[in-house]
Amino acid sequence: MEFIFNTNIEKQENVIATYFLESKTTLEKAAWELAIGQSVGNPNVRNEWETDDLFIKYSCKILHNKEELQSNKGIVNIAFPVINTCWEEDGISHLLCQLMGGQMDIDNITKCHLLKIEFPDKIIKKYFKSPKQGIEKIRQYTRCFNKPLLGGIVKPKTGISPQVLLEMVKQMVEGGVNFIKEDEILSNPIFCSIEERVSLIMNYLNLREKEGKDPVIYCVCINADAPYLLKRVQQVYDLGGNGIHVNFWCGMSSYLSIRKLTESFERPFFIHFQKSGDKILTSKTHDYHIDWKVICELAGLSGVDFIHAGMWGGYMSDNENELKEVLNILHSHRVIPALSCGMHPGIVQNIMKIFGNDFMANCGGSIHGHPDGSKAGAKAMKDAINGNDSKEYRDAINKWGLIN
Repeated sequence: MEFIFNTNIEKQENVIATYFLESKTTLEKAAWELAIGQSVGNPNVRNEWETDDLFIKYSCKILHNKEELQSNKGIVNIAFPVINTCWEEDGISHLLCQLMGGQMDIDNITKCHLLKIEFPDKIIKKYFKSPKQGIEKIRQYTRCFNKPLLGGIVKPKTGISPQVLLEMVKQMVEGGVNFIKEDEILSNPIFCSIEERVSLIMNYLNLREKEGKDPVIYCVCINADAPYLLKRVQQVYDLGGNGIHVNFWCGMSSYLSIRKLTESFERPFFIHFQKSGDKILTSKTHDYHIDWKVICELAGLSGVDFIHAGMWGGYMSDNENELKEVLNILHSHRVIPALSCGMHPGIVQNIMKIFGNDFMANCGGSIHGHPDGSKAGAKAMKDAINGNDSKEYRDAINKWGLIN
């Protein structure tokens, strides 16, 4: 079965995955175990049902010559035949099962990092979705151009009544936010149900809009198991909502399912991908992980409008060059990256110098923790983005400092 090592494959018939592998023996053996084990059979045991024709059509192919794989670690490219997937129904769930599944159970493979996925154009065009709104329509909707969007986050995360939430939203909106997301801890508790709070919040936002004020995107946390998740998307839309917030733990396949559902929505409706918890899959300290850039590529292909992309200079601070790569991937899909986890007025101008304007500065603590309250905190962030001096801005700088 020498044809398993094949550097000349039809790219339109395969998904090509790039891995870093480390083996107790050689990359040749590890690559074989991955390719065979994640397609047609037991990595090391053949049987009478396995024909050459079956292997040629359905097995993964290793895109290297054997001579290139004699060390015990390095980069390996594996081609996964598209014919092994029913793309309309199996989707991302089954794809990830193939790409990052049983090879982690093989003792010989001591490290497996999924670094990149390349899809055939025909698969992308037919089975994936671009954002329905995306950067351009988000800016048109919020009337925010040539500068970062300002996002506010609901804090406390939970334990609040709908009436308290409304007052908090009013202060953030009056302070100048373009976007608000509920925290991923909220979801649908009995004391602040989706049904009650969405109607309350949207009545306020719609009234403002009728008065000629700039629209604000409000992303409702709807974390739930299937099938409740999609029901909640429809519920929020029917209640007049204009956005939803879905956490990573709801599953990578959930975003494309939501995007497909929103295809029939007549009003603008926005999807926010929240990353909290992703390091369980993406941490570079783990022997087995998926690179965060792969997750962002999948998010873009799933049609999300916003994603918590990372942060620079906050209590979370990503590598500058890697974060630029992440933003480039998201921008290529017309997704607005949200930078969050320690964003404050004293850092935003520096972030703009490094990363440009096509991001959202998303804040919780620095808005609600302002000495004069949430409205002043939002105004301080708005003034920081606009380069305006103000009492609110100076008070924020005195509290959080200025990073040049």
